[in-house]
Amino acid sequence: MNNPLTEVEELTLTNTAKYFLKEIAGWSKFLAILGFIFIGIMVVFSFFAGTIFHRFPQAQIQVIPFDFRYFVTIVYLVFALIYFFPVLYLFKFSTKMKLALQNKDNDILAKAFENLKSHYKFIGVFTIITISLYILVIISTVIGALSV
Repeated sequence: MNNPLTEVEELTLTNTAKYFLKEIAGWSKFLAILGFIFIGIMVVFSFFAGTIFHRFPQAQIQVIPFDFRYFVTIVYLVFALIYFFPVLYLFKFSTKMKLALQNKDNDILAKAFENLKSHYKFIGVFTIITISLYILVIISTVIGALSV
């Protein structure tokens, strides 16, 4: 019995597919570079966030039981760190994809797709975590509103 999964052992890329992959790699590199720039902006802003929040009237800051300035700095640095990994995976995908198409190297092509998989896996897991946190916040808000 012929199994379609074992019949095709080699995949050939047409010129159109190669063109699309090259185009995807270019846009991926553009988005990755923008991502790195925004990460840099987030890191720089995180260090100035303390100064910015120090300018707020003291009455608003004293309501918070901890130093909010340092908290904002830490939060921005954590978000920059989290954002770094999917951007790095996207950048690696773009550079490896261009290299694989230039050299016609299947191993580099596989590594490029591995980085793209890692990018989407990271984004997917992060999305699940974010949705879960939203659900927890909504549930706690509803419970808090009902208990009042």
